[in-house]
Amino acid sequence: MINFSKAKFIKSAPTYAEKPEKNLKEIVFVGKSNVGKSSLINALVNNKKMAFTSSKPGYTKLLNYFEIDNQFYLVDAPGYGYTASGSKHLDNFSKMMETYFDNPSLAGVVFIIDSRHKMSSDDEGFYEFIKDKGIPFILVASKADKLNQSEKAAIKKHITNEVGIEKFILTSISKNIGLDEVRNSISSLLK
Repeated sequence: MINFSKAKFIKSAPTYAEKPEKNLKEIVFVGKSNVGKSSLINALVNNKKMAFTSSKPGYTKLLNYFEIDNQFYLVDAPGYGYTASGSKHLDNFSKMMETYFDNPSLAGVVFIIDSRHKMSSDDEGFYEFIKDKGIPFILVASKADKLNQSEKAAIKKHITNEVGIEKFILTSISKNIGLDEVRNSISSLLK
């Protein structure tokens, strides 16, 4: 059993080549800017100050490595999409992450979307990329506490029927929804 509360920040790296020396499996968190990647990491490790969060999109600019229970890394990646300055930085994301997904230590991706909106073209592009590469992933739809029942049904229909992803996890950090399911899914990816 993994103790997610036994977490520590290791380092920030501008590229995969500068990752930590200790060779552990990695689970990377990917999604649009401001979708809640850092907040989800904080909730999973039960420490609101582990990964820095900001209300402004584009705050995370480096690969941030967090060692969990001396067993693996959670890696907080920069978001793709728009930054607080209004500039689109999918190109920067692509350059930084170019070699990352060929990483032999990569056990899987926690792919986060905002449950309040349909998947954007950037989200769909990233989904096609990881699907084509055959990278195992967990789809997490964040901010589910902000949805009513009909909105939950609509996002489920969009993800399963239109995008074609059968399994996803609705989460809410403020209401503690879906966090154990995400932890269990990460544990499964590491096996």
